[in-house]
Amino acid sequence: MPDPRLSALVVAHNEEAQLADCLAALAFADEIVVVLDRCTDGSKAIAERLATRIIEGGWEIEGARRNVGIDACTGDWIVEVDADERVTPALAREIRATMAHAPAGHYRIPFDNYVGDRLVKHGWGAAWGVRATERLFAKGCKRWGEQRVHPSLQLTGAKGELTACMIHYAHRDVSDMLQRLDRYTSARAADLRAGGDIGRFGQNVRRIFSRFWKCYVARRGYREGQYGFAIALMAALYPILSYLKASLDRKP
Repeated sequence: MPDPRLSALVVAHNEEAQLADCLAALAFADEIVVVLDRCTDGSKAIAERLATRIIEGGWEIEGARRNVGIDACTGDWIVEVDADERVTPALAREIRATMAHAPAGHYRIPFDNYVGDRLVKHGWGAAWGVRATERLFAKGCKRWGEQRVHPSLQLTGAKGELTACMIHYAHRDVSDMLQRLDRYTSARAADLRAGGDIGRFGQNVRRIFSRFWKCYVARRGYREGQYGFAIALMAALYPILSYLKASLDRKP
């Protein structure tokens, strides 16, 4: 019986500064599929040099563009990687070993998140940053939901966890955090309006405190000093800013 084939999937929008390093780290895969979403920089030239297949288009829904990439993959297994992430040699070996013996399903990969050149281990979560998520899966075992930001997941088959970490260059600095907060809350507001229920003001005010506590205390963000405070603050503001944009920035 032949060895299972691995597809690496990267979805990118104007990522010329990071895409080459990301794709070079995926050379262990049998194919590399890159979905280019409305790119106006040099991302296409980089993908043409390093990828097996390129898909170009424009998608308003994050889940939809990821599903297009999944459908384009021909491997028995798929590893999803964003342009600001890197698969280490240790993770590549573990992915191959898992494919060789694990039943078809979905497998969580832990993340090492960086702000600039600082590794920040604690405090992530509550819709701000990822500690671990299902990035390795057999074809047919994962689909994304139809949301613009933080789309839901439909997972089938066996489940498991890997131990080697994916490197994630989450933010350049605090200014980059704020710019991402603005983008993400705008996208979330659009999802809330599309769903017809934007929530309630008081509920989202309370979430400021619950989410800050979750990141800064329960997930030990305090151990990261001011970085942990900044992460907890972004997580705390995400729901209320999304609600306010959905409520006050309605289009006529």
